[in-house]
Amino acid sequence: MTTSPTDGTAWIVSVDMGYGHQRAAYPFRDMAHERIITANNDQIISPRERRYWENARGFYEGISRLKNLPLVGRRLFNLYDRLQSISPFFPFKDLSKPTLAALFLRRKIRKGLCASLVEYIRQPALPVLTTHFIPALAADYFGLDNIFCVVTDTDINRVWVAVQPQKSKIVYLAPSRHAQTRLRQYGVPPERIVMTGFPLPDELTGDREGSIIKHDLGARLPQLDPKGAFAAKYLPILAATLGIDNVDLPVSRPLTITYMVGGAGAQREIGIGIVKALRERLRRQEVRINLVAGIRMEVCNYFRSELAGLGLDDGVEIVYAPGKFKYFARMDDVLRVTDILWTKPSELTFYAALGLPIITSPPVGAHEKENQRWLQHVGAGFPQENLDYLNEWLFYILDSGKFAEAAWDGHMNAPFQGTWHIRDILRGHS
Repeated sequence: MTTSPTDGTAWIVSVDMGYGHQRAAYPFRDMAHERIITANNDQIISPRERRYWENARGFYEGISRLKNLPLVGRRLFNLYDRLQSISPFFPFKDLSKPTLAALFLRRKIRKGLCASLVEYIRQPALPVLTTHFIPALAADYFGLDNIFCVVTDTDINRVWVAVQPQKSKIVYLAPSRHAQTRLRQYGVPPERIVMTGFPLPDELTGDREGSIIKHDLGARLPQLDPKGAFAAKYLPILAATLGIDNVDLPVSRPLTITYMVGGAGAQREIGIGIVKALRERLRRQEVRINLVAGIRMEVCNYFRSELAGLGLDDGVEIVYAPGKFKYFARMDDVLRVTDILWTKPSELTFYAALGLPIITSPPVGAHEKENQRWLQHVGAGFPQENLDYLNEWLFYILDSGKFAEAAWDGHMNAPFQGTWHIRDILRGHS
């Protein structure tokens, strides 16, 4: 079907590096002109550009996996982390001067990085929504208009912004006040920063009022508050907001924990550590665990092998899909019946807005450290503690009602309407 420049469609551009940038593009698949274009491996991308992206992706994923190796691996990761480091947030100061990384990236764009992509999306002249900074900067450099860049972390490196931010036409869609303020520090004019929130799938939010969130949170809170400690304090608010008017609501499932491995496949061993620590509760059907391998078959096979060695057939499900969009769709179903989300503090940090308490595994990189800090700031996050004592500290927190309080705080304090706000912006420029 042919679409016209006025029918609410847009060029949607992402990159295939981990899951975060494509996860942010996924909610706009129905608005995408032709398809969601993946800037580093779409069929339209020149072989020269593809090689650049493959090298960058391979380096990132290799470094992420190497971090857990002693001595050499950790040193290499620390060197890489310094390259993507983020300046201290306080005191507020002018950080608009381009860094070496920003100057290097502009040089690569001048030499043709993303040139084939930009040439392809020139016509029809639709709004361009990117979920990664390089396609946005390239589109801006090569003269496109109506460029919107979704920021996918709570804090970002200076490389996200043009060398001369005052002359750039990119409009940044910030997921948090923190990111909004950081963009101002980098010299982006305030009129080109919109605080939208992170784009979450309709399948997990529902309408603009969050109908699905409220339904799922209403079912989740009794799971997270077995002693009624949270409900005893907040029952009138729960009744008014979610329709919960009984602290003794029946529990419909075992406490369900979903552990998600990142796109590079790192930290898979934590998932098995969770299973080992809770194996007796799994056998008594008090707990259910989802181990999310994503699209990585090697992680899926690792989970299968380890579970077989533990003799656990029931109570643990491995979540795997052969492609990212199939995986995202599968995860929508899984998260609706998840009580506690356990993940490294990636873009999934923003899923706290769904009313999910989040346990964060050790952050990988400077931006994930900031995501973890933000998650605790909104009251929805718990840093992972010693797995050897998980059976003790997890249920100590559960009985206190703190997980229920974190679920509530995440929903109330983290924005969940990002997809709606961004759609409105795109339609206003179609």
